[in-house]
Amino acid sequence: MSVEIQNLWIASDHAGFDLKSFLIESNPTLPWKDLGPDSDSRVDYPDFAEKLTGHLNPDTDLGVLVCGSGQGMAIKANRNSKVRAALCWTEQVAQLSRAHNNANILCLGSRVMKHELCNDILKTFLQTPFEGGRHADRVRKLSV
Repeated sequence: MSVEIQNLWIASDHAGFDLKSFLIESNPTLPWKDLGPDSDSRVDYPDFAEKLTGHLNPDTDLGVLVCGSGQGMAIKANRNSKVRAALCWTEQVAQLSRAHNNANILCLGSRVMKHELCNDILKTFLQTPFEGGRHADRVRKLSV
């Protein structure tokens, strides 16, 4: 992992529970902090997105949010001014989201993506540093 992180927060809704579990089990050496849920029983994705954004330290942490499409989690997470949540469906989108937008939360759609692809996207997201430079001024404008 080329991006140094203190905590890797993860949460899902019921639709994302299996993918969330798969990502954790596939990457046991990562500093996961699982915020739930603990089963695939019905829950509301905005509650878990809010829980994760409340724990996220934007200077030291990254996060992963999983729901059916990934879109609901991204919408809710991005309401927090310290969050730059990126809905990623390819490794290239994950790489650009980190390098150009300094995204700090990866959002994934469990109903529209295969588990292995999501794992590859996660690895790309975690290995890609923010480029800074010309992108830094643009990222600052996202929080105002």
